[in-house]
Amino acid sequence: MKVVVIGAQWGDEGKGKIVDYLANEAQIIVRFSGGANAGHTIVIGNEEYALHLIPSGILYPDKMVILGAGMVIDPASFFKELAMLNNRGIDTTGRVFISDRAHIVLPRSIDIDKKRDAERKKPIGTTGQGIGITYSMKSEREGIRIADLSWKDKLDELETADREFLAPYAERLLDMSIDLSTYLVHRKNSQILFEGAQGTLLDLDLGTYPYVSSGMSCAAGAAIGGCVGPRALDKVLGVFKAYSTRVGNGPFPSEFDTDSEDELCRFVRDTGREYGVTTGRPRRCGYLDLVALRYACLTNSIDSLVMTHLDVYDTLDEVKACIAYRIGDKMVETFPASIEALNNAKPVLRTFPGWKKSLSNALTYEEFPLEAMEYIKFIERFCETPIDIVSVGYDRKETIIRKSPWTK
Repeated sequence: MKVVVIGAQWGDEGKGKIVDYLANEAQIIVRFSGGANAGHTIVIGNEEYALHLIPSGILYPDKMVILGAGMVIDPASFFKELAMLNNRGIDTTGRVFISDRAHIVLPRSIDIDKKRDAERKKPIGTTGQGIGITYSMKSEREGIRIADLSWKDKLDELETADREFLAPYAERLLDMSIDLSTYLVHRKNSQILFEGAQGTLLDLDLGTYPYVSSGMSCAAGAAIGGCVGPRALDKVLGVFKAYSTRVGNGPFPSEFDTDSEDELCRFVRDTGREYGVTTGRPRRCGYLDLVALRYACLTNSIDSLVMTHLDVYDTLDEVKACIAYRIGDKMVETFPASIEALNNAKPVLRTFPGWKKSLSNALTYEEFPLEAMEYIKFIERFCETPIDIVSVGYDRKETIIRKSPWTK
């Protein structure tokens, strides 16, 4: 069975924890998009691991993890991350592979990325990891892939600095490379997880363009970046937080008001540890945007939702969610493509009573307070999509499974 896990908001939804948890029942985990601009934090007991390129399932000793064809890989960051895991007792030998079709991030791409965003009249707020530049080179057919590292004529086309950068990594990367489509065909009866990066609203086509990432962070990207046909995918899980966050610039209709809701924003940011794993930047925070979440469900054919960070709201007297936008004199219930419309959108909020009880000790969904269940039920009805998994903390054990994703 092949299960896709994607972000259903602007990224940072907790996909890393969910992939790590679900990887227990998988044999292979394939990261299908993005690069070192992504950041996943995995907490196991007192140990915390920050991953950027290597799929979350690596922390299990018997899992194979693969960096897919849709990724853009900085070799320096990759081998630094690999060394970190090995130094902390995670044996990665023979368990990490790279699609030979994945593209390589060069140092000059990182330099151009930082310079270009700084020179924009309205900066996008990129992570400065060279991701967008590498994807641009890919689309302009000027990029270099893992497979090209053994192609002398291609290497000769590169600048001297590029060749010198790649020289110490080339052989090691080639040794780890595989033909991903063939590899997966030979393991078609395996349980396979496809791990996305960022989120639907940062997808190049579906997101708030131009304030998006440059890769495919939607469910369709799993087929392309994972080198399988779309009909081979069995299920799509969309991960979302009980509230909304965003990093960088761009529209955010349900964002907390900096004047009247500053205290609430600081509470959510600090309680939810809303600081970028990659950049350390504080995340913008706001109410759960159900209009955007329903849009994510529709555009990705999400079969079930995974809710995270619900425990952040444990102490609040009331909880609010955005159920529509007011744009000018119109009530809008769908997610518009227009950035101008989104910038002018005011959230229409619905208030729910708080549950005033810690959720982190719950072992089953039935132990949740009635108010928390009602909040979940409303989201399910609004999005017409079930919430099958609820995370109430950072640790693996703080995960409530209502229905296993490994069932068709």
